[in-house]
Amino acid sequence: MTSPQEPLSDAPLLSWNKNFDAIAYEIEIFSDNIKNLDPLDNDSRAIYRTTAIYTNFYELPLYEISDKLPKNGPVYWRVRALKLGKQAISPFSELVPLYTDASLPHMNAPIPRKTSPMAKGAAMLYPVYGWIRPTNASYFEVQIFAEDPDKNSLARPISVYTAPIAELYDTEPRMGDTTYYWRVRSLGEDGKPLGDWSKVSGFRTSPSDHWKIAVFGDSISHGGGRLSFGPEDLEYSWLHYLDSNAVNLSQSGNLTSDMLARFERDVVPFHPEYLIIMGGTNDLRSDEYTLESTIKNMNAIEEKCRRYGIKPIFLTLPPINPANIIRAFDEQTDPGWKNKFARFNDFLRTKPHIDVAKSFAAYSSETGELPEWLGYDGLHEDVIGKQLIAARVNAEWETAVQAADEWFKQ
Repeated sequence: MTSPQEPLSDAPLLSWNKNFDAIAYEIEIFSDNIKNLDPLDNDSRAIYRTTAIYTNFYELPLYEISDKLPKNGPVYWRVRALKLGKQAISPFSELVPLYTDASLPHMNAPIPRKTSPMAKGAAMLYPVYGWIRPTNASYFEVQIFAEDPDKNSLARPISVYTAPIAELYDTEPRMGDTTYYWRVRSLGEDGKPLGDWSKVSGFRTSPSDHWKIAVFGDSISHGGGRLSFGPEDLEYSWLHYLDSNAVNLSQSGNLTSDMLARFERDVVPFHPEYLIIMGGTNDLRSDEYTLESTIKNMNAIEEKCRRYGIKPIFLTLPPINPANIIRAFDEQTDPGWKNKFARFNDFLRTKPHIDVAKSFAAYSSETGELPEWLGYDGLHEDVIGKQLIAARVNAEWETAVQAADEWFKQ
């Protein structure tokens, strides 16, 4: 809350509670405390409106409409949640007064979005960096360090990336006993820096922590959903809801051939006792990859587990929704996907497994597809869908462990 005694700059950072069904948000600004506003519709008296907001933070550029601002007193703002296509899915909030002072400095750097390293699901081999963006940024530069650049001014980044949005998926596995560090800064259209570097954030994902359980898969296990939420939003990670913590070795976009190729690099150093394996969705939804090749890759992953003394537990696959995949990603789905998924899940049921598909069967019985309310983009389960996956894993865990132990003795 602001007050005449504690105003913000004329580029104030606004925040509100997350709506986990939102794709975007809409904000309206008013010069007066207008009574009896319709909470379900826009109002023509707004002096500023935008729907280009994709997180629950927004640096509001009031300086762009300085001629419309009241000479004295606050402006008033309200916000509502939107779905794809910018249709509203919630009423507007109540008007909130916003006191500003044009003499105060603006946000001079992006603000990293932090997750507690102790939270379940937070330990990721392939980290995803997220931050609150200054409105005037065109894109961003992200630097990764093996030492803290704030403590050693001579530290040099081990990786440098650019990102068009306020989120970056690291393409390199980051493991080790020491902490990795990252920072980000805004760039203008000309590629020149706008302001300072953000504060430095650190993270650590180490095999020496002796993880008993690891999860190995693609984006369904890496995390994220609803188009606007990424793996850093742990509410969209089914690992976050497990009874036991697990290290996340998943990588978004993986085919089973990718998982097989990176097994020695990414799984073996952690040597978990139990490896939860969930992959194949990207193979089977495409007509470029056959059921037979996907099964072959999974059998090869199972053999690698045996070779390295790791006990595998396979998860059957939830369904997808081709129409919603087209709407979200403009990607076609193999017309024969249902048959491929069914046969692949039957194959997985011959191994130590947890039958995640069973949790979705009751909700997809009419069409055999993932319902929109469980996975808006047709591919990635949303919060309730991720909770369904975790609930099935929790419920069948002891039985699956016994099966994996028996497999290991063979």
